[in-house]
Amino acid sequence: MTARPEPAAPEAPTGRPASALTRGLVVVMAVATGAIVANLYYAQPLLHEIAAAFHVSPAAAAAIVTCTQVGYAAGLLLIVPLGDLHPRRFLVVLLYGAAAVGLVVCAVAPSLWVFEVASVATGATSVAGQVMIPFAADLAPEARRGRVVARLMTGLLLGILLARTVSGLVAQAWGWRAIFWISAGVMVVFATVLRRVLPSEPARPHLRYPTLVGSSLRLLVDEPQLRRRAWHGAMVFAAFSVLWTSIAFLLSGAPYNYSTVVIGLFGLAGAFGVLAANLAGRLADAKATGPTTLAAGLAVTGSFALLWAGKTSLAALLLGVIVLDMGTQGMQITNQAVIYALRPEARSRINSAYMVCYFVGGAVGSLTAGVVYAAAGWAGVCLLGAGFGALSLAMAALDRVRPPGSARRGPVSGTPTPATGAIAAGAAIPQRPN
Repeated sequence: MTARPEPAAPEAPTGRPASALTRGLVVVMAVATGAIVANLYYAQPLLHEIAAAFHVSPAAAAAIVTCTQVGYAAGLLLIVPLGDLHPRRFLVVLLYGAAAVGLVVCAVAPSLWVFEVASVATGATSVAGQVMIPFAADLAPEARRGRVVARLMTGLLLGILLARTVSGLVAQAWGWRAIFWISAGVMVVFATVLRRVLPSEPARPHLRYPTLVGSSLRLLVDEPQLRRRAWHGAMVFAAFSVLWTSIAFLLSGAPYNYSTVVIGLFGLAGAFGVLAANLAGRLADAKATGPTTLAAGLAVTGSFALLWAGKTSLAALLLGVIVLDMGTQGMQITNQAVIYALRPEARSRINSAYMVCYFVGGAVGSLTAGVVYAAAGWAGVCLLGAGFGALSLAMAALDRVRPPGSARRGPVSGTPTPATGAIAAGAAIPQRPN
């Protein structure tokens, strides 16, 4: 059965029609994005088993999570911009194949340091989803771009939510190494499928790699809207990280005294964020990004009042988790809808600059949450999270009082002018022939 195509996009400036994006292709890209981002989270519920296998302390095993995140952050800065240099079908397939290699090394690692090196590599290659999201934004007709991005973000969110649960179940059945073998096989399957179904792109003009990476950060200087959206994203993800860094401490103690398995299941409450992601995508397509930004900021900030009550009330705690996740996902989709409209010829670099800021915010939230919990307990954590949310609301207020100024509209450093290539002119991306 042939997938029904999205409505045709308007003609590109070159006169060739923009490529259609089928619903089936959107589904494949969304599932593939979720599958590869899940690699960042498989080890988290297995750390005690990994520590026992390598005869190291729990604290030493916990460094695996840091290694994976460091690899992902490096990939955001150094690999994602390559989407504006190389055809993204080639880059995505290469990253899925490289991720499979990293996962195999994790599965056979004889020592902790080998596992950590492989975790850095796996984290770096797992940015393939962040290459694919702006690719989908390029393929989508403008009237549906927000919804298409929301669908890929839904896949990414489900990958994050299900990774810990699947990892724990697989480890219980076949041991902790099994999930890495299975995921490696899944990466090979998706590399094969994506090579077949992703459309090809015109040849990209040659750019110097240092110029390419530098121009990614330069966009933060040139694009006021990108700076503000990066602020919103960083503050909201900081608030999100505050909760998920400290909630295990709350749930493992009185009055809850939950096991690790039950604590891991709390992540499934975030599935409601899928609803917010799709709603935000529709509102973004309707150009209602201002109200959506305000609503998401209010949800994130207000969720910590519920979480405060959740110290002794399970219902309040669950509701707070749901509201926080919906606000976080709503803000993320709104931000991406805005930034992808800024410079179509530099979407990979824009995404790179934005996501680096996003993860810096998450790192700040995680680091401060541990310190604040030790000093002021759950109440301090809730005040900290609400404070990050309030900083996003302050930017939303500034957006209304003083809208971001016009960007410096010269070509991005390292980006060809319209005279030097079809990409800068907004040329269509032809479908790959069957």
